[in-house]
Amino acid sequence: MRRQLYADLSLLAVVIVWGYTFVAIKNALEGIMPFNFIALRFIIAFIILLLVFWKRLHGLNRYVILRGGIVGLFLFFAYGFQTVGLKYTTASNAGFITGFSVVLVPVFSAIILKARPSIESTAGVICAIAGIFLLSYNSGYVINKGDILVFFCALAVAFHILSVGYYTKRADSVLLTIVQVGVVTLLSVTAALVFEKPVIPHSEVVWEAIIVTSVFATVGAYLVQNIMQRFTSSTHTALIFSGEPVFAGIFGFYFLGERLGGGSIIGCFLILAGMVISEVKISGKEEIDS
Repeated sequence: MRRQLYADLSLLAVVIVWGYTFVAIKNALEGIMPFNFIALRFIIAFIILLLVFWKRLHGLNRYVILRGGIVGLFLFFAYGFQTVGLKYTTASNAGFITGFSVVLVPVFSAIILKARPSIESTAGVICAIAGIFLLSYNSGYVINKGDILVFFCALAVAFHILSVGYYTKRADSVLLTIVQVGVVTLLSVTAALVFEKPVIPHSEVVWEAIIVTSVFATVGAYLVQNIMQRFTSSTHTALIFSGEPVFAGIFGFYFLGERLGGGSIIGCFLILAGMVISEVKISGKEEIDS
């Protein structure tokens, strides 16, 4: 129980960092194209991982490369859809829609992995869904092109969480992180070359966003997720990640002036309440998860 709580708190710290990145990326996209940004972010992250963990590369094998490639593919689609979508929607809306993955993970987990979530997690998910609805609805929610793109990001996030939860129990977490970041690097550089004209940015705002997202939101965050998710379930992870729109909304309010109405604030509390509910064991048995 203590190990799971520590894992959940670590994942919550990741969510806070990710919540801020919606603001950082939104500002950065005024001076750089989406795939160009993702490419620079992941090139730096990949180099850092190689420099820090190069001694562990001898453990790379076909299993880790293949599974890391699958995880990396989902991660690339998540960031691709989210970053392009942020050009056409607000940071708050992007955070809210990405949070919809909390609904998708237990559904896909039950269908694909035959994993039945616990009573606590189910109650927490329901609470989080209500919170996400209030956040979106109270924001004067009108669907636009950016929102649709970010919805596909939510689908990719759900499959990323499921694949990480499944593979980290069967492979080295650090090597899995290195491979998935490497795959995103390769795909994002390719996308930038095909769809954009890559440049080296000169704006301090852009470089600040690149450094924050590469060091803290990529290297730090995915190392924490890949190491800690083995001690908790995919549904639990998705529930914690549902806090991302809360912090995206808070940071969007303070840094970008995006408004949070009364319903949005209630929605934030419902999402946080869902996380707390999921931590209270009342069912008398452990959550089943692969």
